[in-house]
Amino acid sequence: EFIPTCRTCRRQVREQLGEAEHHEGMSSDDELTPTEVDEFQKSKDNVLEDSRKVFEDVHADFCDIRKILLKFQEWKEKFPDSYCDAYISFCLPKLLNPLIRVQLISWNPLEQNLTELEEMPWFRAVEEFSDAENVSESK
Repeated sequence: EFIPTCRTCRRQVREQLGEAEHHEGMSSDDELTPTEVDEFQKSKDNVLEDSRKVFEDVHADFCDIRKILLKFQEWKEKFPDSYCDAYISFCLPKLLNPLIRVQLISWNPLEQNLTELEEMPWFRAVEEFSDAENVSESK
């Protein structure tokens, strides 16, 4: 006796409704209803709006990764001993983490118009800081 699977039932429903948007081989479990898509988009928009407000009351020198790293670079050049004693290379990832996370909230690696991580301003700033740090260490 043939017992229809969930997949077969969904295919039959799609055929009856005349929905041709389903591509064979793709899971119909992942298909969202228009209501679910709207709810997701509203939720996503709310999160993005809230993320813009996170640092609005912070002084500009302390919410820009490049400016923060410049301060650390100046510290290293002026007071290398205290900079080394403070283990800054271990502290920077924790310090920059919230700033980078806010910038990555809207980043989706599955989008077609993907901005590569290496092209993001925070990545370049960290890379430049690392290069400057390596150059000063070699001196």
